[in-house]
Parts: sequence; structure tokens; C-alpha cells
Amino acid sequence: MNANKREEIFSRLQAACPHPTTELQYHTPFELLIAVMLSAQATDVSVNKCTVQLFKLAPTAQSMLALGQSKLMDCIRTIGLYKTKAKHVMETCAILVEQYDGEVPQTRDQLEALPGVGRKTANVVLNTAFGQPTIAVDTHIFRVCNRTGLAPGKTVREVEDKLMKVVPKQYRLNAHHWFILHGRYICKARKPDCERCLINDLCEYPAKATLTV
Repeated sequence: MNANKREEIFSRLQAACPHPTTELQYHTPFELLIAVMLSAQATDVSVNKCTVQLFKLAPTAQSMLALGQSKLMDCIRTIGLYKTKAKHVMETCAILVEQYDGEVPQTRDQLEALPGVGRKTANVVLNTAFGQPTIAVDTHIFRVCNRTGLAPGKTVREVEDKLMKVVPKQYRLNAHHWFILHGRYICKARKPDCERCLINDLCEYPAKATLTV
């Protein structure tokens, strides 16, 4: 895909949604970190149903530790892998309290050193909580970038690295959110809704012609 096409894609996405953000519900960097940790292999909807009550009980690392792992598991029991996630959350909270006075660190290395926090989670927190132009490649973004030809790659990291090279700087902060929303509601896994796609004419997906008849 050439640079002119990419520029037009982002121009249209920006016009349609000037201020995109995550659909996870949070009020502080700490709450966002915990919500993203819980969202692995789970939907934002399912996480929000749990965290609306959880964050009333434990809105800080200190109060999460005071809540305890058993009560935390009760709060997130409906989320997949809740036992492992609860363990990681408690371990992460202990580190936040001991090393960062309960605050969420603002560098990738510090974030990825926390239990249960990988590159994607770190990218989401850096981008959404701290305004850094990172791109967290999830399944939606991976699919959209490969289908459209915008940044094809065989691995999540390959797609991320390509995006950081080809996304114009003025769009980089919001690119992550645009792609997630586009993949979640338009360029869906089983059957992309090409008829409603605002970048249909720019997309290089070979099968799209059969989906718009």
C-alpha cells in the first residue's frame, strides 16, 4: 500500500471519529492498568461489568492489596483465567506499592517487568493513560492491518513495527483506537461488513469484491 492511500485512510478515520479511546471503563492510570490486565482473552464488556464494582472497593494499589486475592477473585470470577489474573494483579499491586508509591510507572521496561503485563498491555497504558504514541496490536488490529494491506505481517510484533514506520506521526497516537474499533464493528473476523466500510475503496483485501455484491 502506498503512502497516499495510508494518508487517506487515516484522514477518513479521524474525520469519522476525532477523539477515539478505549471502551474499557477507568478513571486513573491504575484502574486502566488493572482493566487491561483483566481483558486478556476477555471482552471489554465482560471486564467493565466486573470493574464497575471492583474499582469502588479498590481504586488504588494499596486498597487492592487490602481487598485481598480471595475477594478479588470473587469480583472477577466471570472473566476467563480469573485465578491467574487475580494472582498477577496482587503481585503487581505489591510491586507498585513497594517500588512506585502506588503509582503506575511510565516506561515500557518498568511496565513489562510487572507480573501479567506484556508488551500489548504496556502499549495500551502508555498510549491511553500517558499519551505516548504507541500502538498495541491485538487480534483486531492484526486482522485489519493484514486484510487491508496497510501493514501486513506474520506476527503481532512485525505488524506493530511496520505500523510505527508507516503511520504518519500526526495519526500515531489515535491509530491504535481507530483500528480496534474498525476491527470490532466493521472489519469483523468472520465476515467483514465491507458495505459499511468507510475505507472500502482504499482497502486491498482480495475477497472484498465478493462481500459487497
